[in-house]
Amino acid sequence: MQGLVLKAQSGFFWVKTDAGVLECTLRGRLKKERQSSDIAVIGDIVEVKQISPTHGAIEAVQPRRTRLARRAAGSRGVWSEDVLVANVDQVLLVFACANPPLSPRMLDRYLVLTEAEELETVIVANKTDLMSDEQAHALFAVYEQIGYPVIYTSTKHHTGIDELRGRLAGHISVVTGKSGVGKSSLLNAVQPGLGLATGEVSELLHKGRHTTTVAELHPVDDAAGGFVADTPGIRELGLWRLAKESLDWCYREFRPFLGECYFAGCTHIHEPDCGVRAAMAGSQVTEERYNSYVKLYEEAI
Repeated sequence: MQGLVLKAQSGFFWVKTDAGVLECTLRGRLKKERQSSDIAVIGDIVEVKQISPTHGAIEAVQPRRTRLARRAAGSRGVWSEDVLVANVDQVLLVFACANPPLSPRMLDRYLVLTEAEELETVIVANKTDLMSDEQAHALFAVYEQIGYPVIYTSTKHHTGIDELRGRLAGHISVVTGKSGVGKSSLLNAVQPGLGLATGEVSELLHKGRHTTTVAELHPVDDAAGGFVADTPGIRELGLWRLAKESLDWCYREFRPFLGECYFAGCTHIHEPDCGVRAAMAGSQVTEERYNSYVKLYEEAI
């Protein structure tokens, strides 16, 4: 039967099937195949053979429609792909207005990652209660100007929670961001009792109390359905197999000017008659975002 992977931890997978949620392991032949990516992750559609009323074995993994992934260190210094969630419809990037302070460079890395996968992206500016509305909007103004939806939220004042709930309905979404930005608190505000429900599942599976140390898909309590993943806090975000030549396209405000460079294959760093740098001189591209691009380019990703 087919199923949806809701949780993956230490070689065990909890898969939603027509027979209920089954605790599964991978068939040996799947584990023998050398792969540069995770074999199965949350969001994967898998073929499962039921072994008992509560257990099963994953026989195959269907090709992924989309993925949210980062670069991770593999064995012997070889890079591998760390897939956070598969078959996701949209990514909600949660960044705090303060405590911890906004890191535009980290936000830009996330946006490059989601643009490369052509994923719908929403920025969630959390903890707006820590500053004035004007200050919060000023922090994220550049991202609104280039077309990213920004939802301003505060669990303390219940700001933006209804808007966020509406975004989740009917989609497979992933909520991600740095540690401490309030991802889990936001999800509990969006769907009251989510923490309690998760705790009950964890107790049933003898996994102890829930903390976000592994990614997990939770059903959205809405007539439209949907699932949302709360991911562990991410401290580093390495970009996976993104060619330097594709980086400029991932800065969406660069795109109207990419055909205006004199030289084919322009890096937009040192060549004369560069359309992107001309756009920056004309205030159509901000200096901050341009410098962010240069820094990522020079990291030789």
